[in-house]
This record gives sequence, structure tokens and C-alpha cells, in this order.
Amino acid sequence: MAKALDQPSLYDTDYVAWLREQVAHLRAGRLRALDVENLAEELESLMKKERRQLENRLEVLIVHLLKWDHQPEQRSNRWRASVAEQRARIRRLLRDSPSLKPSLEEAAHEVYPEAVEQVAIETRLSETSLPQALPYTVEQIFERALRAEELPDQRSPRKKRP
Repeated sequence: MAKALDQPSLYDTDYVAWLREQVAHLRAGRLRALDVENLAEELESLMKKERRQLENRLEVLIVHLLKWDHQPEQRSNRWRASVAEQRARIRRLLRDSPSLKPSLEEAAHEVYPEAVEQVAIETRLSETSLPQALPYTVEQIFERALRAEELPDQRSPRKKRP
């Protein structure tokens, strides 16, 4: 189906309507009516989105592991909870998209420099005081226990708020 060159496509003017139209074409078996080029771009974008989600969650997870290891006096249940949450969300993502699992190690290495930068920003640690290369295996990233017994002694008096 030829479209006028000066008319924008439904893809450009109403994305949701375009999606509905593509779904209707697929379900009806009207494959020739599909907007193949834009549909392919959208599918590629979805794949990239899943990969970015994996990378973002890995980065947060590695940030908290680094802070746990390099700031033992600052350890908190909040860090432990964040590690548990990121692990659970990554596991769910891998359950829904198991083809991402082989890229875990590569993704962890890719996000490590950003994790180091984030730790340096959030703490008073310099980037040079942190390991240059990812110090954890994938197994350690997902299985290493952060035990409550490793938290600093909380018996020191806290300042009261006015």
C-alpha cells in the first residue's frame, strides 16, 4: 500500500492507534498490511529496553555491594534491602526473558565503571580506592549473603531531632 509522501503515517501521528492497527492486522493474518519497518524498529527497541533494565538493576546492585565492602561502618539494612530488591527484580526479568541470562556477566562488566563512579559520588571514596575491575563473579553478585551480623554496632546514641 503506497502512502502519500507528504502525509505523516499513523505511526507518527498516533502511536497507540498505530499499535492497535498493527495488532489487528497480525490477528487477522493481514501480514501485507503491516508497517514492517516501524514494527521491526519497535521490536528492536523493546529488546534494548529489556537489556537496559538488566544493566540498570545490575548497576544499582553492584553499587550497594561496593559500598558494603568499602564502607563497613556505614552498612545498613537499607543497603541489604536494596540488594535483595535488585536481585529479585533481576531474577524476575530473567524469568520473563531467559535469553538475557547469557549476557549477565558481560552486562556486569559493562556497568561496573558507572557503578564505581556512582559510589564515588555517593560516598567520600575516590574512584582510585575502588577495584579497577569488577571484583565479583555473577554468582557472588546474586548469592553472596549480606548478614545483619555484619552491620555496625548501632548502640551509639543518636542525635534527637528538635
